[in-house]
Amino acid sequence: MKYFLFTCLISIITCQNNVPVSTDNTDTNIMLFDSVPADKEAVKNETLAGKWQLQPVLASDTASGRIPTLNFDLTKNRVNGNTGCNSFGRSFILKGNALSFSSHMISTKMACPGYNEKVFLDNLLKTNRYQIKEGVLQLMYNTTILSNWVRHADTSISRQL
Repeated sequence: MKYFLFTCLISIITCQNNVPVSTDNTDTNIMLFDSVPADKEAVKNETLAGKWQLQPVLASDTASGRIPTLNFDLTKNRVNGNTGCNSFGRSFILKGNALSFSSHMISTKMACPGYNEKVFLDNLLKTNRYQIKEGVLQLMYNTTILSNWVRHADTSISRQL
């Protein structure tokens, strides 16, 4: 039985990695791009890629003592980061300035008293577009800004050497 379930799981994963890529720029539907885009230079120059840090607005945004982060990998359509409490990873769909996050997420399950992680995660799921204004990433629902993010500064010792 375990062997059968394992085989089914591998088959599902393998099939999902063969999603066709749309090259039709007139298509208004958002599609999941599971392969490396043909124009690798566009990915390299894309400003969404990389690590971002939340610009806290409310005291509750950092109640756990940590600032939430997002790290976008455009070649894999994956985002990972920290909610301010737990580390997480999930896929996203990006087409033009349309951005949406998958509801399927991998996450640690630490308790952070006083921090409302659900609000953070709900805002990610509400996101349907983004814009970058003066170096600030704005995750949005239509025209409403849900959160603002700035580039994460790497302060690790190895980076400074």
